[in-house]
Amino acid sequence: MISDKNGVMNIPNILTMARIACVPVVMVLLLSDSRQMGFWAALIFSIASITDWLDGYLARKWELVTVMGKFLDPLADKLIVMAALIMMIPLGRVPAWAVFLILAREMLVTGLRSIASSEGIVIAASDLGKYKTIFQMVAIIALMLHYDYYWFFGLKWEIFHVSMQFVGSFFFYVSFVLAMWSGGDYLYKFSRVLVKQ
Repeated sequence: MISDKNGVMNIPNILTMARIACVPVVMVLLLSDSRQMGFWAALIFSIASITDWLDGYLARKWELVTVMGKFLDPLADKLIVMAALIMMIPLGRVPAWAVFLILAREMLVTGLRSIASSEGIVIAASDLGKYKTIFQMVAIIALMLHYDYYWFFGLKWEIFHVSMQFVGSFFFYVSFVLAMWSGGDYLYKFSRVLVKQ
């Protein structure tokens, strides 16, 4: 084992920090509207998304769950998602109003969780948040690719035409609805717990 249970520099935490390090890289790549830069941004974001699952899996399997990891993991997720969405606003790939509401939702839920934690309140997370994350990741990758693609196994056929902007927009709005729904659900559960106290 590379590190002890309480060590900060264990593999799950290193993966999380690597995901945070990807944030400025993705932002720089999205300064350009070119197909090539979008592809590299999508590739790096995809790898970062995989590490999101991997670091949690390894932390549980190797019993390396640390306070630092609990803090960094959700922070890394929010940073890379919000950075990608904000950078795609001037490119015209996502509406600013929707990104603002998603950011407001994240701030609200994070604030409520902090209050609940400080008061020793446990609020069970719903599956809505998990589905939101999956749709959001798919949406961002597709929106980064953005352009129309005709290639299929090396062949350029019109029948295989796919608009990644359309695909990304579809998943984005599904994830947006789930984000608002899960945020409202968490707020409702939080208010119910307060009333019972």
